[in-house]
Amino acid sequence: MNEVIGRCVGETSPTQVSFISKEMPRVGEYVSLEYDGKKVLGMIEALVRGSVSINGDIYDPKTIERIKEIEGDDHYIKGSVKILGDINDLKIPRTPAPPGTAVEVADPQVLKKIFHVENSGLKLGNLITQEEVEVEVDINKMVTRHLAVLAMTGAGKSNTVSVIVDGLLGVNGSVLIFDMHSEYVNTEFGKDKVNLIKPQINPLYLSFAELKKLSNIPSNAYVQERYFRKAYRGAQKTLAKGLTTGNDFLALIENQLESWILEAEADSSEGKSGNSTNAADRKSITDVLNKLQHMRDKYGNILSLEARDVTDNMELGKANIIDLGSVDEFASDVIVSHVLRNVLKSRKEYLRTRNGIAFPIFSILEEAHILAPQNRSTESKLWISRIAREGRKFGVGLCLVSQSPKSLDSDALSQANNMIILRLVEPTDQNHVQRASESLSDDLIAQLPSLNIGEAIVLGLMTKIPTLVKVDEFQGKVSGGDLNIVEEWSKSIEDDKKTLEEQKREYEDLGGDY
Repeated sequence: MNEVIGRCVGETSPTQVSFISKEMPRVGEYVSLEYDGKKVLGMIEALVRGSVSINGDIYDPKTIERIKEIEGDDHYIKGSVKILGDINDLKIPRTPAPPGTAVEVADPQVLKKIFHVENSGLKLGNLITQEEVEVEVDINKMVTRHLAVLAMTGAGKSNTVSVIVDGLLGVNGSVLIFDMHSEYVNTEFGKDKVNLIKPQINPLYLSFAELKKLSNIPSNAYVQERYFRKAYRGAQKTLAKGLTTGNDFLALIENQLESWILEAEADSSEGKSGNSTNAADRKSITDVLNKLQHMRDKYGNILSLEARDVTDNMELGKANIIDLGSVDEFASDVIVSHVLRNVLKSRKEYLRTRNGIAFPIFSILEEAHILAPQNRSTESKLWISRIAREGRKFGVGLCLVSQSPKSLDSDALSQANNMIILRLVEPTDQNHVQRASESLSDDLIAQLPSLNIGEAIVLGLMTKIPTLVKVDEFQGKVSGGDLNIVEEWSKSIEDDKKTLEEQKREYEDLGGDY
């Protein structure tokens, strides 16, 4: 028999019981109750400490002091337990526990069995309350049903993502990381386990909407859009006929626009009818041409006529990292939406014709609140939502990583059927997350501000029951941590001293008097 920590009191229900104890257990601790021929597992969600003799009707501190001298530190612990289900099958019992039922500490062996996932498990960490119990999550359900990793800055978000990626690579998983701040570029996931992909797109593979967005043509500039679309389609037809190569795609569009400008000028000089329309159109065409050239200047680093289709660069069993650290948010949106669109398209094509990406992909989107914001439309947001709805059928999973959950699109967040929530202090962040998750109770939400670095609430389909986990520390090198500011200042001073000494020696070698 395990240690009895209390007894049920008051009214009970099949899903909730209250208990009284003389010893202090811990919130998040698992307990078991035995009644009606079954053994039931529960989690302590809330605790309060009180005293019968020192209650809220006493208003004089001296009276309290005298009572303590007589009664000592006599107190009781009252808590609430959420019933998780029968220990054998985790089904909620149909009858409530009788008052007086013993509340025992759960058997670690039972918990080890519950948190073990046969064949498709990924070790995330250990229980906070019982450190000897390892916690594994189901990879299949994590990838197909999507994941959100949410935390305030410095709570252990990058470490958690690294542990997940490392675990997936251990089973030859293929991960696609959109690295917004170059955090994972130098992370050591093992020998030959990282495939760095340049944030480059061949204009030939851009859709009209993507190229229009990158060119910064407003949605209400209808004349500009009409001519741009006409030139874009004309360039595609020219390529389809084999009259030129893909390396001339942007030039084909620009040449077509320039030819229309020359025609409009010729019509104007010859006094043909419709001169005013030609003049207006000429201005619109010139604006499009200027924007295309400005796009070349501004985004020349991400537009490459030699770049392959991004799906051709993906490798099985590796962390495929697209480094977006040097790219602004606007271009990042275009790249991310372009890649997600092509990944989903390629997976659909493979399942239909066996041409395309032959393996499932787990896409990790850092700074997801920038790519899929709550109150603003982006191209990425469209494809994130679409993959969230359709990806399960085609082997495309999503992991939304954010330090500002309140800014993350609620529809996209609600599609993540699994969550790893580290420390969150801001109430608006907590409320936003709770609205998106049916499994996150008020009592669990109350634990978020008190979590230490690396501690998390894990819930969803990838785990049999909600749990509080101390996430493992990633053993490889991670480049995304906080800087040691004092150390950096000291290092800079030392570097300056060395530079001055070297300059002094060089000057003296030349015969100067330093």
